[in-house]
Amino acid sequence: YKTHNQKKSYDNSETVSIISVNVYQFNDEYHRLLELVDKVKPDILLTMESNFNWDQALSKLDKDYRFSKKIPQENTYGMHFFTNLEISAIKVNHFVADDIPSIECNMKTRDGWEFIFYGVHPPPPSPTEEETSKERDGELLSVAKIVKDQQKPVIVTGDFNNVAWAKSSMLFKRVSQLIDPRVGRGFVSSFHADHWYMRFPIDLFFHSKQIYIEEFKTLGHIGSDHFPLYCEFYIGTTENPEADHVEEPEENDNRDMEEMIEEGKKENGDRDAVATE
Repeated sequence: YKTHNQKKSYDNSETVSIISVNVYQFNDEYHRLLELVDKVKPDILLTMESNFNWDQALSKLDKDYRFSKKIPQENTYGMHFFTNLEISAIKVNHFVADDIPSIECNMKTRDGWEFIFYGVHPPPPSPTEEETSKERDGELLSVAKIVKDQQKPVIVTGDFNNVAWAKSSMLFKRVSQLIDPRVGRGFVSSFHADHWYMRFPIDLFFHSKQIYIEEFKTLGHIGSDHFPLYCEFYIGTTENPEADHVEEPEENDNRDMEEMIEEGKKENGDRDAVATE
């Protein structure tokens, strides 16, 4: 697909920049992310797999960001959120499991345009993680179920542990009615950072029709197995040409969504409270 040219009108917000990154819990090169944040100065920073050691390291950002939500955990599902933007409400959701958090935040751009941010990190199916994808799919579809009824502009980002063309990702996209900014921009593969010959886009970003993407890319290596994902966007009211990429829901999508959510809630992840490398 080709990217549509998006011409700004006079009726749009200031730009907002986001860094979303899985830091890899056992990565102790904390300075590399801190130096990247100092260089890029994103309006929003979301970290995943940030445990108590990362919590201590990231505390240096408190002087630069006036608001944060910190959920340090040792099970590789910790999460930290920093911003200087105005916040009207924020909460931590646990859609399918008590030890898998996600963040939901009602925010405003610097010039007062409202939007909702969701940060997610569901567990992957793998021999060392979960035997099935039920929790992951249930988590993602729980977010899609909420998003589809939102009237405000929406951003969903994080480590989806899922490629954009997987069945559950496509279902997420149809149910939520969100846009994948990769369309027309390439894979923007984020994992594995150390293996150039085998990389996949599993750190994903979706946005509603009112969101216009200025820049979308990965950033440099920070010692993690994931590259940081960077996005700069603004909110507008003119017709977004990328809305052409929104896919209409299929006949059984709502049924499949509800089934996946229930299966995800029933699944026993049986994760260790303290993960070992």
